[in-house]
Amino acid sequence: MRPLVIVVPFLNVAGMALFPFILVYNKAALEDKVLINHERIHLQQQLELLVLPFYALYLLNYLYNYIRFRNHHKAYMAISFEREAYHHEREMGYLVNRRWYTWLRFL
Repeated sequence: MRPLVIVVPFLNVAGMALFPFILVYNKAALEDKVLINHERIHLQQQLELLVLPFYALYLLNYLYNYIRFRNHHKAYMAISFEREAYHHEREMGYLVNRRWYTWLRFL
């Protein structure tokens, strides 16, 4: 799957996967292979969960982590979807061999 990448200048983060799009904050980010791969991993996670359940689980995972850590950054970094994406973002061929629901290993 080759996602459509859209530049959104007012985006407050480097990138965001919003199925079926990847949003980035500037044109330079279009060339950031690691960022794009990270967001492509999220698109695959969204696809395997039929999109809407992904967002619900993402939010619940964040809230649980926030209560646990009382810190936004720690809570975000502990989200299982983010842990998988950060762990494999530099592996450009990761999605070719990735098994479905791999994010469960990062719970």
